[in-house]
Amino acid sequence: MRYAEPRPYADPEKAARRIIEIASTVEPVQDGRIYIEMINGPFLYQDKGSPAEYGAGMKVALEAAG
Repeated sequence: MRYAEPRPYADPEKAARRIIEIASTVEPVQDGRIYIEMINGPFLYQDKGSPAEYGAGMKVALEAAG
């Protein structure tokens, strides 16, 4: 029998930490703002996170920031 492995970003706090790590490497373009594509691209396609994990992680990251 084959068991499924747990998703690496199933915990929203882990996903938020990874999103913040990615955001810290992005160069701000205007008034300290960054393009969201520079965060969600690496998270979704390189790290293989799901859209639900991205949304939950972003929510936790935004709550922690403000």
